[in-house]
Amino acid sequence: MQVDNIRLTKGGNVAADLIISEAGVAVKYNVYLRNMVELRFQSADRYRVELAARLLKLAGVNAEVKKREDSDVWYVYVYTYSLAAGRKEFRDAVIKIIEATRDNDWIDARKAEGWLEKLKKGLTLIEGWPKYEVGLAEGALAVRYRSTNPDSIERERRRLKKMGLAEGEHFTVKMPEEGRDSYVSVLKEGLAYAAWLSVHGSGEQQKLAAEYVKYILERAKEEGEEVYEKVGKIVEEGMSRGYLTLKGLEKRVEVGGKEHVVKVIVQRSRI
Repeated sequence: MQVDNIRLTKGGNVAADLIISEAGVAVKYNVYLRNMVELRFQSADRYRVELAARLLKLAGVNAEVKKREDSDVWYVYVYTYSLAAGRKEFRDAVIKIIEATRDNDWIDARKAEGWLEKLKKGLTLIEGWPKYEVGLAEGALAVRYRSTNPDSIERERRRLKKMGLAEGEHFTVKMPEEGRDSYVSVLKEGLAYAAWLSVHGSGEQQKLAAEYVKYILERAKEEGEEVYEKVGKIVEEGMSRGYLTLKGLEKRVEVGGKEHVVKVIVQRSRI
């Protein structure tokens, strides 16, 4: 991991080169410090961009290869929170860029300290899962995935449904409008039901739910004790099953030689 050429651009932004090498192969990425930390790599050669994405994944950073709609350029862009999920060596390289920028008074010190705090602490991202925000809004738990890409939102919608959650009952979706972010918001009932499925589900559904609950707990821990306790309470009560409305949960049973479908309904808790 190598940092080089930390500089001010003509537009007054900070830029730097970050080089990642593995098994004799090296890729140079551009890092920009603007309203957030941005790492970019782009090329008309799709293979080079896919290689850049693979090297980032080896560094612990999930990167998605995309193509510009109006050209033949392929690219990967990664921002502050995803960079904070990288391995320590990678995060240390980005930290070096920010600290040099701060020391040269090229950027607001308070903004730099905010970035440094995130990168030094690190961020948990599980392979295959995007960044979910976990926090409190006016005392209520908020678990949300945001994106300007409708395909990414649709992917999360399908994944939650595959896990067994019902749209409208366990999670809500807002698609993009007027340039605003779209999001998938998992309700407390959805998190509780996912916790129940992580214990009482089966097959791929249980595996997905267990992975998701573990991820949300780890994200909550990073956000502080109050958030972690809130999430922990919902998960604990969800796993116990007695506090959920398991809408749509069905069980096939055989009675008198005939198969019947039984729907299970349990009283909803006030979490």
